[in-house]
Amino acid sequence: MGNLRSVQKAFERVGADARIITTAAEIRAADKLVLPGVGAFRDAIAHLREQGLADAIVEFAGSGRPFLGICLGLQLLFDVSYEDGEHRGLGILPGQVRRFDFSNVPDAAGLKVPHMGWNQIEWQDECPLLRGVEQGTYFYFVHSYHVVPAETASLGRATSHYGYPFTAAVWRDNLFATQFHPEKSQDAGRKLLENFAAI
Repeated sequence: MGNLRSVQKAFERVGADARIITTAAEIRAADKLVLPGVGAFRDAIAHLREQGLADAIVEFAGSGRPFLGICLGLQLLFDVSYEDGEHRGLGILPGQVRRFDFSNVPDAAGLKVPHMGWNQIEWQDECPLLRGVEQGTYFYFVHSYHVVPAETASLGRATSHYGYPFTAAVWRDNLFATQFHPEKSQDAGRKLLENFAAI
């Protein structure tokens, strides 16, 4: 959904052989898989299911091979999204996708949704994806919804702040996913993509 070519080109700029694939067979044969995305959750998950790709993505994520979700590609990993109704996700990670809600956050008055722009991220657990990236580095975000993981004990997590703290990235074993767009995040994003390509 949306930004496949820009993500492909960003990987090519760091020396990775990145290809856009469209079939379940190609997913199953890939060394690494990136699920990028912009747009609506409902349309994206419906497209993946109609094309027979959803099961192959779930299978790949459980295979131990490196997997990276970007923006909507992060949100699709979770159980359910409440964007324009209630829609089941891939169910790879437990949790929900919810709209930014500042109704009980007095200090957030005037903040606009979607959240668009550069925000800092912070994390506690080590992550191969963030190797060589400094705490407090700015990444580029464009989103109205964010993930709310159901459990974080077995999940590495980076956070950012927009009205309140929200999940900016998650990782577990071979699985990595970011709410921000590394392909639009200049040097810091380039470093993150280099790290993923090197895993």
